[in-house]
Amino acid sequence: MDGNSATLFAKTPPIKLFFLAALPGAVSMLASALYQTLDGVFVGQYLGETAFAALNLAMPFVIINFALADLIGVGSSVPIAVSLGRGEEREAHNIFSCSVLLIVLAGLVSGALLYILAPTLMSAMGAEGEFALLAGQYLRVYAICSPVTTLVFAMDNYLRICGYIRGSMWLNILMSTLSGVLEFLFLGVFRFGIWGAALATCLGMAVCALIALIPFLRGRALLHFTRPRMSAKMLKQIVACGSPNFLNNIAGRITSIIMNAILVRTGGETAVSVYGILMYVDGFVQPLLYGMCDSLQPAVGFNWGARMFSRVRAIERCCFGASAVVALCSAVLIVIMPELITRLFVSNPEPSVMAMSAGALRLFALTYITRWFSFATQSYMLAIEKPLAASLISVSTALIFPVILIAILWPLGLTGIWINFPATSLLAGVMSFIILRRLKPQLNRADGE
Repeated sequence: MDGNSATLFAKTPPIKLFFLAALPGAVSMLASALYQTLDGVFVGQYLGETAFAALNLAMPFVIINFALADLIGVGSSVPIAVSLGRGEEREAHNIFSCSVLLIVLAGLVSGALLYILAPTLMSAMGAEGEFALLAGQYLRVYAICSPVTTLVFAMDNYLRICGYIRGSMWLNILMSTLSGVLEFLFLGVFRFGIWGAALATCLGMAVCALIALIPFLRGRALLHFTRPRMSAKMLKQIVACGSPNFLNNIAGRITSIIMNAILVRTGGETAVSVYGILMYVDGFVQPLLYGMCDSLQPAVGFNWGARMFSRVRAIERCCFGASAVVALCSAVLIVIMPELITRLFVSNPEPSVMAMSAGALRLFALTYITRWFSFATQSYMLAIEKPLAASLISVSTALIFPVILIAILWPLGLTGIWINFPATSLLAGVMSFIILRRLKPQLNRADGE
């Protein structure tokens, strides 16, 4: 490992390391979250409520399309960081090279399947007519661009491992800015349909994915491309370390699909739009938590591989504390301005829409009172190579708890859907506390070795 990265991860005081690594990561994710929010705002304001509902109906499948790339990107970054901490640079180069190849191949396969199945999927969700047509158009653009756009998430991890923390941040800012400008031009100036919104995002992602490859192709980064040598052991390690995020993405999207199908049949486009507003709010807050925790994973993994366990705990205290502050501040903001949030996504909302959205947002805000704890715990377990514990938290939060609560809260109707989020978060927090308590003796033994 080069001296700069080793010094950053192993020698920098934990609080200073947090500001050097986690804050740029949070800013990167904030830039991405701002664009995702603008995506919903542009579609809602320029194309109307039906298009906004169609976007939210298709979005779970769009995220599923990126899930395999995220599995490989996150799953490979953990063993890469640990290998570098152990001084096994050749192994790190090979994992990196194999992972990039796997991401491109996965993008080809998943993109082809989604393009073919798009109309069938929207019909199965209960959408009809223009609603189904717009959702299918949006999904198919992402499917076509999949082989290139899926690279962007993994390259973000690799850049941070190589010490390009600020470079990763600026690349994310560029991607969000470029996508936002293109979407404004496509929708506001050229008056393209909903497919223009998807194309703007894909072009921004593709450009930045290619830029991110430059330091690796020129041999200037810590990680180098080598002739890939696949092995069953390496693939198993990537899958094991990437499974928590992958399962969270897949499980969360399955939950969204189930909820959208219920909402289409019980509340129509309006209910789907309100659910979409909640998801956009979550899509703004959660990337901030993810950006801080994920940016510290290379440092945690490096110190864990180097058996510097006291530094691991010190870094994680910063992660937990910062996550709590961000989550609780977000809850307060959501509670005090639900009407403003609603008007961002729905132009001239009817009183009934405003009432439904404001009530849903206030209930949804309770989610962040406890969500930070399970999120930080999941990231911690993943960074120290405890993928089973991280996967348990991930799948329970994204799928098991919400589905169980759908059945329990069914008599409450739409209110039960909105209460589902804070109730799930509370259960996940309790589970995370239990996992940390049970792992504490094991971690203490490791510290004493």
